[in-house]
Amino acid sequence: MAERFERHRQPWRPDELQKLHTLAKKGMGLKAIAKALTRSEESIKDRAKLDGLPIAKLR
Repeated sequence: MAERFERHRQPWRPDELQKLHTLAKKGMGLKAIAKALTRSEESIKDRAKLDGLPIAKLR
């Protein structure tokens, strides 16, 4: 489970933000969004909270 992210602490690009908003609105889960954007789940969670985006909780 030790997945390494080479892009540590990278600033968010406008296209990534747009994709994050799109995927969150579609109701995708945190893990799927993180994989699609090649960012950590923590990074996605922080940015979504900053932008006021709800992230679907998949059960």
